[in-house]
Amino acid sequence: MVNIHYPNGQQPKREYNPQRDLPTPHQSIYAKRGMSLEDEINHSNQYYLANHIAVIHKKPTPIQLVKVDYPKRSAAVIKEAYFRRPSTTDYNGVYKGYYIDFDAKETRNKRSFPLKNFHPHQIRHMRECIKQGGICFAFIKFTELDLIYLLPATNLFEFWDQQSGGRKSIPLASIEKCGYQIGYRLNPRLPYLEAVDRIIANTK
Repeated sequence: MVNIHYPNGQQPKREYNPQRDLPTPHQSIYAKRGMSLEDEINHSNQYYLANHIAVIHKKPTPIQLVKVDYPKRSAAVIKEAYFRRPSTTDYNGVYKGYYIDFDAKETRNKRSFPLKNFHPHQIRHMRECIKQGGICFAFIKFTELDLIYLLPATNLFEFWDQQSGGRKSIPLASIEKCGYQIGYRLNPRLPYLEAVDRIIANTK
């Protein structure tokens, strides 16, 4: 039996299976409300991939091996390992020739999004990607309100840099103003590339 230690005591979510989890035309748009933001994005990315629209994947979580046994010269058995935090953001890929990189966050707050949900290394990573011409943003989901927004990284940086002035969160009203609300559909479940098209248009 493998002894795996999970960060913050939380076990990873069930592995996404597109054959099992991708919605079909016979399913209601609202049939899977309540699923995690990660699952909703995975559904959408599988649709984009299957229809040759974009190639965007979730980055694998690095694993730190602690103990490995070698019962045979040709085989190794992992006995103990740690799941480490991702080193950058959650997702990356290519769309219309642009490098796409983004993170996905959820909050139960109803009026603002706590900036502590982001980590300094994630902000640094997105800044560097944008310097190279990449498209970066954050998905923010208000789970209690069932609202999802795509917030461009340039706007996220503005709020992040204002923390020294005492503001530790992004008001929902500000996200509504500078972000893009993503409504639910059947396929793709989250048609977020429409918002990405607008970001690309604004950068030209």
